[in-house]
Amino acid sequence: MQQTNYMIYELNYTTKEEHIDVQGIMDGLYYPFYMEDCRHKFIKEVMNFDIEHKAKEGINMVLTGYTIKFLRPLKKDDLFKVTCILLQDKAHPAKFHIKQGIYVNEKLYTEATFTATCILASGGRPFLPEDIQELLTTAPEL
Repeated sequence: MQQTNYMIYELNYTTKEEHIDVQGIMDGLYYPFYMEDCRHKFIKEVMNFDIEHKAKEGINMVLTGYTIKFLRPLKKDDLFKVTCILLQDKAHPAKFHIKQGIYVNEKLYTEATFTATCILASGGRPFLPEDIQELLTTAPEL
């Protein structure tokens, strides 16, 4: 993995047998699920945004899109890590991005960029709460 001067959050996982398809590789459907698990923990632990608590307050964090590239397949019992990096979007200040990777032995297997914003449960325009805006001021740009 490339050396950077911004924080990289990472969690370790092992592929589950029930996620392996008839070809002996992990079904493409499950890569985003592992990324989502890591991303939600990143949002809570690093961004200090508790998705469940904020939803009860009427603020929903939602994805507006994502791109994913599959470079190498994961196999049964592979030990891998999922990473998250927060990125700002100066062209769209009501959005932020989380760049994610799946690595085995420091080799990139899958890469993705997830784009998100917040909306009030009652409706209205997309926005980012002040604490997230503040975090983004030091984040690299997409």
